[in-house]
Amino acid sequence: MTLTGLRLQQTARRAAEALPGSDSSRPFTEKLDVYKAAGKVFLIITDDPGERIVTVKAEPEHGRRLQDAYPSITAGRYLDKRHWISVGAGRGITAALIEDLVTDSYDLALDSVPHSRRPTART
Repeated sequence: MTLTGLRLQQTARRAAEALPGSDSSRPFTEKLDVYKAAGKVFLIITDDPGERIVTVKAEPEHGRRLQDAYPSITAGRYLDKRHWISVGAGRGITAALIEDLVTDSYDLALDSVPHSRRPTART
């Protein structure tokens, strides 16, 4: 089932909040909800009713393939366009895809964090 913009964002928030060590804040502007783990950004949710998107980290080649496959996935806003993608509601955008993108982004963000500083699984 294709998601609406609001549902897309709700799904991304739930996925992010379920990840160990995830927290959110609004360090840039009230319209950008930024999720981090171990100080590394892995998800940005644009809280603008006219532009309901999420921005996640992606391997450059994977991000290009996603942009080719889904018209509502574009080069990332706000960040390095090579390593980030923005996702809006559209054909083929499902809850499972959003959950996978958020989890992959989290893993990529933590790749540069020493193991001793990585969050541990919640118990």
